[in-house]
Amino acid sequence: MIEIFILSIIQGLTEFLPISSSSHLIIISNFLNFENDSLSMNVSLHIGSFIAICFYFRNDIFNFIKNKILFLRIIISSIPVMLVGYLLIKLNLIIYLRDIKIIAWTTIIFGFVLLLSDKFETKKKIDKNFTLKSAIFIGCFQILSLIPGVSRSGITISAARFLKFDRYDSAQISFLLSVPTLAA
Repeated sequence: MIEIFILSIIQGLTEFLPISSSSHLIIISNFLNFENDSLSMNVSLHIGSFIAICFYFRNDIFNFIKNKILFLRIIISSIPVMLVGYLLIKLNLIIYLRDIKIIAWTTIIFGFVLLLSDKFETKKKIDKNFTLKSAIFIGCFQILSLIPGVSRSGITISAARFLKFDRYDSAQISFLLSVPTLAA
């Protein structure tokens, strides 16, 4: 029970930062020799994040009803990660990605990607410039988040920053994308 409590705190603290919550769950479980280090445990912990996101962004979610175009683009943007995630689980390849060495390298590499993306000038806003093309681009980047060590929010924020969205709108796109992704 204490293991689940500790992992829940780790998940809660890391999910909303541009760092990989999955990698932190794996590292802590490995370091402390937890018995509950499994993919199903990580998925269960992400359900809590999903509930928190739905609660926090409830107004934006209800605004989807008014803004059907944004809703459609968020759904389309989430399809690539859902398909690849399904294949990784069905083909039992996800197990190979949960290795500490992979986590270490992806954490370093994608930390630099996040740093590099922040160097782009910003001039785009979500309400005017979040097109179907940008949704697909960000959605394809989100596939990388299936690798522990690659933060889902970090990679989607980086992709939006590469497309010249400002920090606030990049974060908003990332959080909105998290709703269907975490739900899946």
